[in-house]
Order: sequence, then structure tokens, then C-alpha cells
Amino acid sequence: MIADRVAAVRERIARAAARAGRSPEEVTLVGVTKTFPAAVVRAGFEAGLRDFGENKVQEAETKLAGLGDLRAAGARFHLIGHLQDNKARKAAVLFDLVHSVDGAERARRLSRLLAEAGRAMPVLVQVDLAGESTKHGVPQAELFATLEAIRGLETLRVEGLMVLPPATDEPEGARPYFRALRALRDDALERGLLRGSHLSMGMSHDLEPAVEEGATMVRVGSAIFGQRDHGPAAL
Repeated sequence: MIADRVAAVRERIARAAARAGRSPEEVTLVGVTKTFPAAVVRAGFEAGLRDFGENKVQEAETKLAGLGDLRAAGARFHLIGHLQDNKARKAAVLFDLVHSVDGAERARRLSRLLAEAGRAMPVLVQVDLAGESTKHGVPQAELFATLEAIRGLETLRVEGLMVLPPATDEPEGARPYFRALRALRDDALERGLLRGSHLSMGMSHDLEPAVEEGATMVRVGSAIFGQRDHGPAAL
């Protein structure tokens, strides 16, 4: 079942990429396994997924403790939820990529903790394009100053941007935010503020406009793993 859903999502990505004149190989499919048990991560790996997204550090710590063999076999684990200061030390050793750096001070703290752990990490900066009080991110007006402030951090490589657009019933409602993030990425690259060109944007319901607008990572949960519990653990 999961294998069929993975194949269906990859086909959606391929069709959207074709419409935009892109190769589907340019888009990494991140399977969002937050609130699902380790067995589901294993099933996703067996279905061909190699990238997995988690929302909470504490949940991921428990889950990843039993998945060392998958990591050794090529699985990569992404933190896609908010990075809390009191969880940053654990995040520095648990994850392969953090999508949600949302300020210069948090970036500096993560960089220091990475240095203590003896490793470097690629990260994305989350951008707040809609000014929603319920979401995190660097305000658009502060983005370039923030990128300038953190671009010299040795253990933290800022390789792109991430956005969570406002919820909308229509996938096309997210397109202006995806387009705006791409424009910001392009501007940041021209200014020499990024070390990569990644755009993390698009989820189960709106991955098509995201891919058409340049997404290099899409974060897909329910379209692959089904509906999850929407209680406190699934924020």
C-alpha cells in the first residue's frame, strides 16, 4: 500500500515537473512520518523513500534510536518542525538537515552545538511570508539581514529556504507564496547569501504548484502514510 502511494506521489511530481520543463530528479520527496511509529519509517524505506521528515525532536529521538540500520543504509532524517532552543543540542546530533532555522541567534546556537558535536549540517531558513502569528519564520523584510548575519558560520551551511504558506482549500492558493519564495532565493543567491539553491515547499495537497514554481524538496505525509492523529503530538 505505501509503495503504491509513493509511486503515485512520484508520478504527481513527474507530471508537475514536466509542465515546468524540469526533471523530477531535481525534487527530493521527503516522507513526513511525524506521529507514525518506526515501523512506518521502515515501510517507507522499503518502498524506496530515503528522506524522512519529523516535527518534534523528542519524538524523533525515540524513533531514531531503533533505526540506525536505515541511516547506515542511506536514510536521511529532516527536522521540519519548529526548532526549540532547549532541543537544539539533541537536534544537532539527530538530524541530517534542519528546514526550520528562523533567526540569527538560533542559527548561532545551533552552529555552536554542532561544533561541540564535531559535525557540520546543511540547514534551510524558514521564511514567514504571510505574517501568521501561529507560524514561525524570519519575516521577509528581515531575511537578507539574517542571512548576512549567519553566512560565515562554519558548521552551519545555509543551503536554501523553506515556507509554510497559509492553509487553503485550493492548492493554487499557495502558488503566490511559492513564487515569492523562489524570487527571494534567487535574490539571495545573487547576493552571495546562500550556499545552495534549495526550496522546501509543498505538501500533500499542493505539491504540484510547488514543483511548478521550483521546489527542490516537497514534504509529503498523508498522501503516502494516510491520515495521522491530529492531537497534541501531531502539531
